Amino acid sequence: MKRLLYLDNLKVCLTVLVIFHHAGQAYGDGGGWAYTPSNPAEVMPWIWHFFSVNAAFFMGLFFLISGYFVPASYDKQGTSVFVQKKLIRLGIPLLVMGGLLSVLSGKLEIGHMWYIESLLVFCLIYALIRLICKPIDGKCSSKPTIIGLLIFGGIMGIGSYFIRQVSPQDHWIWPFGIIPLPMEPAHYLQYVMMFVVGILASRFHWLERISKATGILSLVIGCLLALGIYLRDGGEWNNFVTEWFGIYESLLCVFICFGLLWLFREYGNWNSKFWQWCAAQAYGAYIFHLLLMIALQNAVDGIWMGAFGKFMFIGVAITIASFVLTWLLRMIPGVKKVL
Repeated sequence: MKRLLYLDNLKVCLTVLVIFHHAGQAYGDGGGWAYTPSNPAEVMPWIWHFFSVNAAFFMGLFFLISGYFVPASYDKQGTSVFVQKKLIRLGIPLLVMGGLLSVLSGKLEIGHMWYIESLLVFCLIYALIRLICKPIDGKCSSKPTIIGLLIFGGIMGIGSYFIRQVSPQDHWIWPFGIIPLPMEPAHYLQYVMMFVVGILASRFHWLERISKATGILSLVIGCLLALGIYLRDGGEWNNFVTEWFGIYESLLCVFICFGLLWLFREYGNWNSKFWQWCAAQAYGAYIFHLLLMIALQNAVDGIWMGAFGKFMFIGVAITIASFVLTWLLRMIPGVKKVL
């Protein structure tokens, strides 16, 4: 499979968004975080809107993009090589970073590496299925349509709605006891479905077949749904979205993801050396940013910048630091096989 620059560039943007999402968690209600500002004035009450929109789609889009490359990788490498490379590229960072986080926190902890672990599990399950089943015949003229996306988002939303009746958002569980596979049931159906759709999109060439009309309309619908979250501030609209949030969020995810895929396919094929460099470091930046961020947040705790100033400073500084650290580490012989 030839290099798809627009997917590389989209992953870079998503990685930066993840970093800024985590940068804001200390200064707003974004769930548990390892650092709390000593100054109670360093808080941004509004930032929960930012968290809510991000959580609705960005990890689902990561899973879709990852799933998109799985079939071609398996077809080219075969089962043994495919599994071996996934264990190296996903398993080693998981063990190293999970070990560091566990030592620092004093308990079994993998933090943001839940995504890496889930992706590894999904890839291993795919390899197992391929040992039993033949690959899907890609000779199909189907393509994404607004109705199709609506049905897909609706199925995801109905499932998410019922899951959230017993496991609300931000409720994390360890379903296998001592085995460190933390998952958030409220979003996990989305991740599984987006990964599977990524595989199907690869087989049926769906990303290449997103029409201009479908792409634009998907992006508009997704952005309007995102705007609807920013407009939540009590009242009937907030009550409506809260009651049906599993469905609302799923539709936002599907439409904004396919809208962004179309947008980057058409206008995001940047091939400058800068973007190529960023794409090469993005995976490592995701892995390393958390520890760098917590260290910097503690280091500047006594410096007054205002909550928004701290949020922006931490976000920019850690984005640069995590990308540069990855670049330096990848100069070590053998590290590129992992990062």
